[in-house]
Amino acid sequence: MQNFKRNPIYSYILVLTLCATGGLQASRILFDNFAVHIIHLDGHHIGIIQSIREIPGFLAFTVIYILLFVREQTLASLSVLLLGLGLSITGFFPSFPGIIFTTLVLSFGFHYFETANQSLTLQHFSLEQAPLVFGRLRAYASSCNIAVSIFFLLIGPYFNYRTLYLFLGSTIIAIILYTLQKSPVIDSPVLQRKEMVVKKQYWLFYLLTFLAGARRQIFIAFAVFLLVKKFSFSIQEIAILFLINNLINYFLSPFIGRCIVKFGERKVLSLEYIALIFVFCGYAIVEDRYLAALLYIFDHIFFNFAIAIRTFFQKIADPADIAPSMAVGFTINHVAAVLLPVVGGLLWLIDYRIPFLIGAMISLFSLLSVQYITSQLAAKKRNS
Repeated sequence: MQNFKRNPIYSYILVLTLCATGGLQASRILFDNFAVHIIHLDGHHIGIIQSIREIPGFLAFTVIYILLFVREQTLASLSVLLLGLGLSITGFFPSFPGIIFTTLVLSFGFHYFETANQSLTLQHFSLEQAPLVFGRLRAYASSCNIAVSIFFLLIGPYFNYRTLYLFLGSTIIAIILYTLQKSPVIDSPVLQRKEMVVKKQYWLFYLLTFLAGARRQIFIAFAVFLLVKKFSFSIQEIAILFLINNLINYFLSPFIGRCIVKFGERKVLSLEYIALIFVFCGYAIVEDRYLAALLYIFDHIFFNFAIAIRTFFQKIADPADIAPSMAVGFTINHVAAVLLPVVGGLLWLIDYRIPFLIGAMISLFSLLSVQYITSQLAAKKRNS
């Protein structure tokens, strides 16, 4: 199974993944402190920005039509290039409308890349290899994020926000421009459909994807904001926290991939959802800043288990449906994501605990839903 490293698409996806996740990591480390201390935003502003951030994910189905004109491999590179552009210009727009604009640019790049990335991985690797590849890519992404966190710890304090954003974004742009010139053209093993694909037999994949998107947005929009707003975490403390997360995930992500192969998606996802019920409830009641940081670390660890949703889909899908279904899946993932941060931001103003309790309820419903995986896989075998 380890011969997946010999596949040339693996190295290509790895470079793009490092750039995309490193850029996103930099944005996440800077965003909350930039928003609070430079633009002076509050909870409802953050909710609005997070909802706008997810609009490109909601529009991910348009990737299907872009692929009529651009190869999926090229689209992946251009998307990371756009992410780098959005990151590099953020420091030049220190206002609420400005950060909305730069957030949209960065987000279009990241979401379109993730759509193409997941599709390419599921197309080019076997059922046994895909979980291992996803786990390995996450491990390398974590190592890149560690480097970004160390950068902020050692160098960040000596530069202003504009310089940090510009340097990191420009670095990504330079790498991708080189990659576009040097990367080989690699055809998909199965010709992908170039139209919208929505099938009844994929209902569980759609549901789990929708719930994962809703749950993740509460985590993204309000977990770090809680640390900054309530517990006064600085940029350096957030960077340390991200560093710890990525050190753990560097070693844990490949193990998660092996667990999916060994135990199956239902057991792995069940463990994730049980844990997240307690994590979200913990966010709502915690009063100690170090315990809050520990909850964030656990939250980040269990987020990696979500790769099992994609490998589950690979097992039940028609191979020609993978590219359009990843695009549709991303759109479904972001239906709740577009609305939930705004609603959550308003609820935050009433009581900051409410968004986290909603996250616990979503995790409970996800736990109940994932038990249908066994019957879905059995139905696929009967129809094969």
